[in-house]
Amino acid sequence: MTKINLTIQRKAIYEVVQHAEDHPTAADVIERLRSKGFNFAYGTVYNSLRYLADAGLIRELKLGEAVSRYDARTEEHQHIVCSKCGRVDEVMAELPESWIKSVESSTNYTIAHAQVVLEGVCGQCAIK
Repeated sequence: MTKINLTIQRKAIYEVVQHAEDHPTAADVIERLRSKGFNFAYGTVYNSLRYLADAGLIRELKLGEAVSRYDARTEEHQHIVCSKCGRVDEVMAELPESWIKSVESSTNYTIAHAQVVLEGVCGQCAIK
């Protein structure tokens, strides 16, 4: 197993992502670090997020948006995005094995990892 090198900067960034109620972007992480008195360079934050994702401590989410979001939950799960406000929530339902097998069969791929992003309108936006 590779040794993980958590510098002071990486630890602070990891804690921000770990305690986030949402799925923050790098810009959100920078803003939250500043509110805690840290003033890391943009490059440090981006490089640290990449390091933490590569180390398996966080997940980088590409949810069809221009920017990545980050998630401290590394166990298998999916996401749902509100098409009106952009809110992102977790979906803990497992993907059906029959669906995975069907996709493998029709594409001739061996699927190693599946990430499904669902889109809809969240409850708060539906009320408006």
